Amino acid sequence: MTASLLLALLVTLSGAIATYLYDENASLGARLCTGACLGLAALGLAGFVVASFIGLSGVAIAISAAICCSPLALLTDARYKHRISEDLNTTSTNIRRFLSQPDARTFGYILFYGFVALVFWQVFDRAVIEEQTGLSTGLLNNFGDLPFHISVITSFAYGNNFPPEDPTYAGVRFTYPFISDFVSAMFLRCGADLRQSMFIENFLLAFGFVGLVHRWALEMLRDRLAAIITPLLVLLNGGLGWVLLLEHAAANEGGLWGTLLALPPSFTVIPDSTWRWGNAVSTLLVPQRGFLMGLPLAVIAFTQWWLATEKEHRPFGVGRGKNKRKIVKPPQPEPVNTRFPLSQRRMIAAGVAAGLLPLVHAHSFVVVMGMAACLALLFINWRDWLTFFIVASVIAGPQLLWSTWHSAVNASTFFAWEMGWDHGKDNPIWFWFKNTGFFIPLILAAVLMKADGYLVRKRLLLFYLPFTLCFIIPNFLKMAPWIWDNIKVLYYWWLASSPIVALLLARLWKQGPIRRTAAIILFVVVTLAGTLDVAGIVLRTSNKYQVFDASGLAFAELVKEKTAPRALIIHAPVHNTPVFLTGRRSLMGYPGHIWTHGLNFMQREGEIKRIYLGLPDAEQLMKNYGVDYAVVGPLEKLAVPLNEGFFNRFEKVGQVGEYSLYKIREE
Repeated sequence: MTASLLLALLVTLSGAIATYLYDENASLGARLCTGACLGLAALGLAGFVVASFIGLSGVAIAISAAICCSPLALLTDARYKHRISEDLNTTSTNIRRFLSQPDARTFGYILFYGFVALVFWQVFDRAVIEEQTGLSTGLLNNFGDLPFHISVITSFAYGNNFPPEDPTYAGVRFTYPFISDFVSAMFLRCGADLRQSMFIENFLLAFGFVGLVHRWALEMLRDRLAAIITPLLVLLNGGLGWVLLLEHAAANEGGLWGTLLALPPSFTVIPDSTWRWGNAVSTLLVPQRGFLMGLPLAVIAFTQWWLATEKEHRPFGVGRGKNKRKIVKPPQPEPVNTRFPLSQRRMIAAGVAAGLLPLVHAHSFVVVMGMAACLALLFINWRDWLTFFIVASVIAGPQLLWSTWHSAVNASTFFAWEMGWDHGKDNPIWFWFKNTGFFIPLILAAVLMKADGYLVRKRLLLFYLPFTLCFIIPNFLKMAPWIWDNIKVLYYWWLASSPIVALLLARLWKQGPIRRTAAIILFVVVTLAGTLDVAGIVLRTSNKYQVFDASGLAFAELVKEKTAPRALIIHAPVHNTPVFLTGRRSLMGYPGHIWTHGLNFMQREGEIKRIYLGLPDAEQLMKNYGVDYAVVGPLEKLAVPLNEGFFNRFEKVGQVGEYSLYKIREE
């Protein structure tokens, strides 16, 4: 694990140092948050390119790390070294001053980020739970996604999956965004175990995301309270699902206290109901690892857009009347890089962040490029925006070409007209009020609020307007085979709206005791459902959803020992086969996952059933697919009609508990 932590630290520091090329007034904390997210994404992309030629070996990881750490060369330049030293000295001075003379504002920041770190540590610690009884997860929403991500990670780490095939559907090019899982595969190869390899990346990205959202809101709103409220609104999103708490309390013998001690899995997304919005932590950041990496990259781009389109930028709090800091940073030196003006350097940085997105999270890439096109029309500076689009296209273009070339994905399954998102039988207006509560009315109230001028300044409103398309379009157009996946675009509307709502709540807080009370009530009403979901993850330590049992884990080790890395294995088409722990090629995994990727699986699923039935054409079908091994175990007995006698004609090369491995094809 030590090597993995060092690698993560190196790319984080390198990414942070790179910010000195374009972000002259960022705080050290913002630089580190940016560095972690940019560094890990760049490590994944560079690692994939290098490993595609020489495999995912120690040499490949070293080369990739060297590429990503190239910004460390800036330390040899006296001018950059001086600026970095200045920031470190300022931070050290502020720490010493706080220890000798604590102030409420700094203490509040420490408390906020300490609490965020503690919550994320607990959440991601329960995302993967390894015990003697097997491997589990503490999040119900992660039960289906976790085995898929494990299959991707192990396919690269153990299965030499280059060029990548879909780990759940052998023979088909893997075009689903996978860079976040590839980073975990690199950590796995560096000596971390599976759980550690996911935790390191998850925690750094999630914590970095909070810091980036906070910085973005601070730059846009120029209001410290609103900036600190914004990430809370972003993470604790939910609707009126908290009313279900009252229903559970009425039915619980222990009343409200008894319900709080045994919280249900979710108050924001409930199967077979029209509670569909979900909470960012429980339904997006933990189960959807691509989104976890894509969101902070998008926020980096948004922040640089805002700063690049500002005519005159001064860091908030420096020389601004009563709100100015007690400690003012020394005057910044003249810009070191004179080849490009600052606004263009910011656009280059935004272009790099956007360009990394196609193999990280495709929906985020579409949103970022779409928002850029709209904002370019509203904030006209063709040279700067052209710079952004050129840089983003140069980095993203090869990824897009690679991922779409000879792809088996049926693009027609992704798009169709469908109104009201996943509203079911609910009226769309009522559906959205139920799922987002008072959030939309608060947006409207903030935009319309006027006292000595509008609360939402014209520039902020213009910047926000394109993001409303992230709400409007997914309410009319299905953008994925599974309609719920429109959340990957819809959430960007919530993300961009949160600073607007936070600004309103901060203004109410400052306007006397009555409005302060109203601000507190409104904040609680908007975030309570999400808070209950997150609290349930952290506090329900006894709730575990087993993904692989102990025999399955032991069987996976046997498979890795007995089979070649590129062996093709047939097993029941389920989401949690132990084969996914081995990195070996799977003839077919869970149909639900394959369907959401836009692949046609019906014929192969039927033929797998014929094989396990041992029908006359079973052997020929396995020969046609090139099957090397077959699994017969408890999942096969449950999921498919099974003729165990058929497999007795093949050599049994190993058995663990009820799991048996048969060799189908002789080498």
